[in-house]
Amino acid sequence: MKLNFDIKVLKKIDLNKVPRWAKYTIMFGVPTVVLVLFFFMGYQPKSEEIKKLKKVVAQQQSEIEKAETKLRKLPELKKRYEEVKGEYEALKRQLPEEKEITNLLKEVSDLALGSELSIKLWKPGKKKLHQSNIVYEIPVRVEMLGSYHRLGQFFSALTDLDRIINISNIKMEKPKTQGREAILSISFDAKTFTAVPEEELKKMKAKKKKGRRKRRRR
Repeated sequence: MKLNFDIKVLKKIDLNKVPRWAKYTIMFGVPTVVLVLFFFMGYQPKSEEIKKLKKVVAQQQSEIEKAETKLRKLPELKKRYEEVKGEYEALKRQLPEEKEITNLLKEVSDLALGSELSIKLWKPGKKKLHQSNIVYEIPVRVEMLGSYHRLGQFFSALTDLDRIINISNIKMEKPKTQGREAILSISFDAKTFTAVPEEELKKMKAKKKKGRRKRRRR
């Protein structure tokens, strides 16, 4: 805002003839008006603008700090990714392909027979997707007869297999004496795993992604 004053007009005014109240008005009123005009037309807008800019600067500084933190952690994250990837590949090598499952189960059965155990039940179950969504579980319910020593040999041989075999729900009945050996009946669940084929993984991921989009639209 630009104010224009004519100094000649001011010189023509006889201050002695100006009433006292007018003098006080000029002395205190004019500076007050100037200050008010300065506050509302200059200082306040600039102050609000400065506050907004400070807020923007603070936000940008926060984003920069977060980005710098991520950049500092990037080498560590890459290293961890490679480690996990290596662990996954090593684990995957221990998982038989689906076409190998029959041979693996036969190998386990042969181990039992080789340990001179009598197989009473060998019942493969249906494969089901593991909660990890990257492998299938293939269970087998097993019942067999044998001595403590023979059973120990069998379970020891299982641990030497290259493939993963989990044993759970082991139940043993009271042993019965046959000749010089104590024969017991044992039942358990054997479980092996096979990796989900890459094509199936892609389909599952696409289906999951599609489901998320539908939920968002609702």
